[in-house]
Amino acid sequence: MEKLRTPARPATGHLFRTAEDVVPPSQEEVFAYAAGQVEQAARGLWPGAEVRLGPAVPSVTSYVRRVEVDGRPLYAKLSVLGVSLVSLLRGSCGDWVTVRDAQAAYVASPGSLLEREARQLAVLAGPAALRVPTVAGYEGGVLFTESVHGSTLAELLVRAPHRTTWLLEEVTGEMAVGLRRRGVAARVGRSEIRERSITGTFLRKFNGLSGSTCLRQTGHTETLAAVVGRLHQARRMTASPARAVVFGDLKPEHVVFPDGAERPVFLDPGLMRGRPADDAAKLVSRTVLNLVARPPGTEGVRALLGGVAAYAASATAGSDRTGRDAWLRQLTLLWLMDTANILTTYLTAPADLPLTAHAADVVRRARVVCDMLDRSTAAVVSYRDARGAWRLCLDSAAKAAAS
Repeated sequence: MEKLRTPARPATGHLFRTAEDVVPPSQEEVFAYAAGQVEQAARGLWPGAEVRLGPAVPSVTSYVRRVEVDGRPLYAKLSVLGVSLVSLLRGSCGDWVTVRDAQAAYVASPGSLLEREARQLAVLAGPAALRVPTVAGYEGGVLFTESVHGSTLAELLVRAPHRTTWLLEEVTGEMAVGLRRRGVAARVGRSEIRERSITGTFLRKFNGLSGSTCLRQTGHTETLAAVVGRLHQARRMTASPARAVVFGDLKPEHVVFPDGAERPVFLDPGLMRGRPADDAAKLVSRTVLNLVARPPGTEGVRALLGGVAAYAASATAGSDRTGRDAWLRQLTLLWLMDTANILTTYLTAPADLPLTAHAADVVRRARVVCDMLDRSTAAVVSYRDARGAWRLCLDSAAKAAAS
């Protein structure tokens, strides 16, 4: 591939416009277009091969579809203008004609989202020496990767909550070692995916009019407006520079342990310069959200949250008190920001956009999640003691899981 120039940016203003501004694309229009692009890209990469499109995979971000090429099972992913499917279908990028025309220019530009993801997978498999899905090809804005079979970290945490500390340490430890290897930082600088940043997503979602529109569509406007206001306040109190290279989208479902393998495979990278707690925060946020959305029972809740607390303590064991408190405050803030981000995405998804079982569980338990965020953000802005606020947030998660 050629060297990346300035990454392409979606031709979009606010994440959420009002209904009067635009007639949003329909799910049928977007999915039919995406399926056609996947098939066209596959035939371009493998002329003469038998291409069979399988089912679409539920997603609120990119269009993902199973594909077979001469019997070889692959995943195909297409990003429309680098924005989530939820915001696209809510009209953030205009009507369908506008979106379709802009997408053609976006894919033709250097540095589109999935072109950068393909490069990042090469960095992770190369100088970082980490296990990632094999890239089968990239063409016309569509990224094809080989399937990875095994248990996800999310599944392992449910089955063995008493192993939570060990599992989180193994995953973040291996990732940290890989990202520190020679040559990684320089190559990441040319292909960052800042679209997947917790803070960046939060600031895009919850700024001005677009943020108010988003919150109104959730059905929990009053509570979430207070939550978002406190998170903005806490962010100003805990600002820190982005220094280290982070994975950027380290969700439990993005970590797969192939059967019989000790080393995990990492899916869907979002490498960027970030804060030291970024990856841990995404793991903690989604682990707790999984717990609250589908509670495993009293013993499971206690074991998992105890494991999360022990993991956070071990992550800062070599730091002085000032360093520990700074990391813990950052971890707590980013955890709550990420939960607010994904909760509002699920709640504002159009009714005809297929959701995963987990996303449907979160929507069903939305009131409980909102109350957890309400209690936790109040603690974050009220407590000067980072460890006290952290403990209160864990207690709030336990209360939510028991509700």
